[in-house]
Amino acid sequence: MSRNSVLKVVKAKYLKEYKISLEFNDGKIHTIDFEPFLCSSKNPSIAKYKDLTLFEAFSITDGDLEWNDYDLCFPIIDLYENKNISSSQNDESAA
Repeated sequence: MSRNSVLKVVKAKYLKEYKISLEFNDGKIHTIDFEPFLCSSKNPSIAKYKDLTLFEAFSITDGDLEWNDYDLCFPIIDLYENKNISSSQNDESAA
């Protein structure tokens, strides 16, 4: 990726529980486990996503992983670096 490229999520696949596999536009792929973040939140606007029906209803909008029209969204760099979000250690190389 060039220095002027904007980092984006290009694919997101729900795996199980609170785990989502993300692919970024530079080819990086990894799995993020959102459960620790959701379960530790005392904010009802975030904690409501412990309901798997709501959690599974994410989308990719303009390269962002988001829920319910940006009701819940994470900074792209935090997703990319898995910063401030606990993840499984199942990082994969791009094919």
